[in-house]
Formats: sequence, C-alpha cells, structure tokens
Amino acid sequence: MKIYTSMPAGLVPYFQESLEIYRIEFEAGNLGKAWNHLENAHIIGQRYPYTHTCVHLEMLLFGIKIKSYREIIGQIPRLVLGGVKSFVGKVPLGNPGGADVPPLKPFPIKKGIQEIFEKAGIKQ
Repeated sequence: MKIYTSMPAGLVPYFQESLEIYRIEFEAGNLGKAWNHLENAHIIGQRYPYTHTCVHLEMLLFGIKIKSYREIIGQIPRLVLGGVKSFVGKVPLGNPGGADVPPLKPFPIKKGIQEIFEKAGIKQ
C-alpha cells in the first residue's frame, strides 16, 4: 500500500492556480466557472490528504455561501473522510468531489488535468 503525504512540487502551482481562479470567478459571481475550478483543484489534489481536505472545506464553504443544503450535507462526510482516504491511497481518481456525484466513483480525468499530471511527471 502506498501512503501519500504531501503534494509533489510539480503539482502545487496548478493546484494553487485552480483555487485562485475559483476565488476570482466566485467573487465575480460566475458560480459555474468558479465551481469548475474548484472541481479541478479537487482532482489535482485528491491524492494528498491536506489538499484533499482543503478542497472539501472550500466546497463546504461554497455550499454555505450559495445556500445549497445538498452541497453542505454532501460535503460533511467528504470533509471528514476524504483526507483519510487520500492518506492510504484509496481515492476514486478523476472524481470531481461535489455532492452531485457518488463519492467513491472514479471518473475519466479531463484532458487538461491529465496534461497537468503529465507535465508534473505524475502517473494516474
């Protein structure tokens, strides 16, 4: 079993950029675009406990800000368990992390994100 701890340095700028664009789009009122970047950050960071947990916290806060009870309720178990699953390497790769998708279902990784992993030398 592979134990994951911290995000590789090659992924950090892409993860941070996704979160920054999320914040910019949210502040501009572009909720759909904001959410897409939050999902991207989730896919990039889901293997690593700290980043995985941080994204689920952001998703929970997003749900609170837009008053989406479904997202709030859906994010609570993801927030509690996501980092643990990352630590032991048991995450559904490509899963965008929102409450609108099954939490354990893997998804195909988006082409742009796959390119990020390739640039960073990360095999999926």
